[in-house]
This record gives sequence, C-alpha cells and structure tokens, in this order.
Amino acid sequence: MERAIVLMGCAIGAGLALIAGIGPGIGEGYAAGKACEAIGRQPECKGDVTSTMLLGCAIAETTGIYGFVTGLLLLFVAPGLFLGML
Repeated sequence: MERAIVLMGCAIGAGLALIAGIGPGIGEGYAAGKACEAIGRQPECKGDVTSTMLLGCAIAETTGIYGFVTGLLLLFVAPGLFLGML
C-alpha cells in the first residue's frame, strides 16, 4: 500500500513538473513573433533584435529544462529513495 502511494505521488508530481514546458514554448513563440514585427518595421536593427531575442529565448528555455529534469528525477530516482526510507 505504501509503495503504491509513493509511486502515485511521484507520477503525479512528474506530470505536474512537465507542465512547466508549456510556459517557455508560449513565451518563445511570442518573443519570436515580436522580433519579426520589429525587424519588419526597422530592418536595419536585425542583428540587435535577433541577438537579444536568442538570448531571451535561451534564458526562458531553462525553466522548461528544469521542469523536465525534475520530472525525470521524480519518475526514476525519487521512488527508490522514498521507498528506501519507509
């Protein structure tokens, strides 16, 4: 019974952690769209806009990666640790 509860909690937590990938996807798409608009208005600023957008997208992507790593840890590492404590 305890094993089932631990596995259920880890699976639910991993699913919730992987939802963190939605935010960076939306944010990066929005940033790319706004960058295209800015380049369309002022083509001479293409280099500055592109480099700033890529830096922002790289920073935003780290939150998705943290969620993915947390989900993997909850699926494969945490159940063994929690069951070892019981």
